[in-house]
Amino acid sequence: MSIPPESPSERNEEAPAEELQSDTHHPPAPADEVENFALEVLLATLMVSKSARITEISLGIIGNLACHDVSRRKITSTNGLIGTVLEQLFLDDAPCLCEACRLITLFLQSEESAFLVEALQSEHILCRVLWIIENTLNLQLQEKSISLLLAIAESKQDVATILLPPLIKLGLPRILVDLLSVEISKLIEERLPERYSFLDLILQTVEALSVMDEYSQEICSNKGLFQLLTQLIKLPDKADFANSCISASVLTANILTDAADLTLEISQDLLFLQGLLDVFPFASDDIEARSAVWSILARLLIQIQKTEMSPSNLHQYVSVLTSKSEVVEDELLNYDVDDTSEDHERSAKLTARSFALNGIVELLSRWRTLEGQVKGNLSMEGCYVNEGDVDKMLHYCYKCTNSSAGELMNKPTIYKP
Repeated sequence: MSIPPESPSERNEEAPAEELQSDTHHPPAPADEVENFALEVLLATLMVSKSARITEISLGIIGNLACHDVSRRKITSTNGLIGTVLEQLFLDDAPCLCEACRLITLFLQSEESAFLVEALQSEHILCRVLWIIENTLNLQLQEKSISLLLAIAESKQDVATILLPPLIKLGLPRILVDLLSVEISKLIEERLPERYSFLDLILQTVEALSVMDEYSQEICSNKGLFQLLTQLIKLPDKADFANSCISASVLTANILTDAADLTLEISQDLLFLQGLLDVFPFASDDIEARSAVWSILARLLIQIQKTEMSPSNLHQYVSVLTSKSEVVEDELLNYDVDDTSEDHERSAKLTARSFALNGIVELLSRWRTLEGQVKGNLSMEGCYVNEGDVDKMLHYCYKCTNSSAGELMNKPTIYKP
């Protein structure tokens, strides 16, 4: 059964804050003593409360305390508190579950994350977390529960090593792909800004798994995932969900690194080529994302060069490239390989860009050899190409190719797209 969205009236049915007020006044106690007493009271409240709203508020207070290092350590030392918090995951109240997931996530992102592992690795608990994310219709709970999974995947301690294997076994990759499919379908039908952050969290979680040696093969071999990513990249008007498109591009580059044969599937897709080039402006501050786009573009153009194409197909590719000539030019003008990168990473980025630029030059040069009448006829058919744009694009691609070649001189080729 799906967890129903929260009813606005539910929050006002009780006034728990008034129940906790007291008219009795005492001299101030030491802060540590007060906080320890408060945690004991909150624990007792969670154990006996029959009110969903009081439970929600209690979890929220503990969550606020967990934002502070000293308080978080006191929470871990309060006997039975963490176990009681985990028990709240089995409630059927969305606001309570949101607070429980938020609290667990705060611990997973902290130095005390290892404290949770033993309790959290129970298959009973992990199954419940996956059930919540797969079945809830409450958007806030969807975000809180996927954030919990993302915190596990990104944990720098042993948390990921211990918790991810059972989660993978319980079907986490399938669930993530199913969620992604639903969100992209909704995005295609109607742009709902409130859902963009959830889409981005799903992609971040998949991306975190894709860079782990233990799970990259399972992620990269998922053809359904690859098709969803390409579908997302092809969508027009990306400004409102640009972060998701950037994540999708990085994921696609990771997948093509492990499954290069998939390049053939998208090499004939002009909408994908156009959508990929549209990602550049949104990735201007993200060197890794820009490098991912260059890597995909290089693989595409190398595959295209291997394919025999008619003048009509060639004209269509050139039309797409020149229609995005300003985007490519701006990217090349602003392109700055990260100086903090290791030499082999720097070479890989430059090499990917060089392969892509060479591919663009090769296609444009081939197009220039077509007879004028053929070009004119093809342009009249609705696929217009401006010769001035072709010449301009050739000029700056040549210039940047020579610049990259100079930087790569005397360096071995480490990476080939």
